Amino acid sequence: MNKTPITHRGWAIFLARVLLGLIFFMAGWWKVFTLGPIAHARGMFVEPYAESFLPAWSLWATGATIPVVELLAGAMLLLGLWTRTALLALGAVLILVTFGHLLADPLFAFHAHVIPRAALLLFVLLMPAAEDRLSADHWIASHPSKEHARS
Repeated sequence: MNKTPITHRGWAIFLARVLLGLIFFMAGWWKVFTLGPIAHARGMFVEPYAESFLPAWSLWATGATIPVVELLAGAMLLLGLWTRTALLALGAVLILVTFGHLLADPLFAFHAHVIPRAALLLFVLLMPAAEDRLSADHWIASHPSKEHARS
């Protein structure tokens, strides 16, 4: 077990990861359990973009999938489990949402929604994963299974 104190950078990574995890997890929770993925798809994707060049099936699929991705990837970030995978999934969500907003309004104001999330995401993604010692990923890496330790 590593007894080295957590660095300032380690704390910064932890705080950014948890903040981003909370933002996406809570949004996903509301969209999945209060609004519902189908209602989310209908209200946020299908109806607003019905007259666009995007096929209806893609609007339904994307609109119903995004809440689940936000919920699961947000939970993964909160735990620090498969952090890189969660960050990449949420990065894809941000790209899709940005595309949609720009399609509806080419002068969409990014400062309130996309930029804060993207900044936290990019910060955590760019920092060394080994410094995020308050994560499930770190715990798993530092506690090899007995089978793995024998080889």
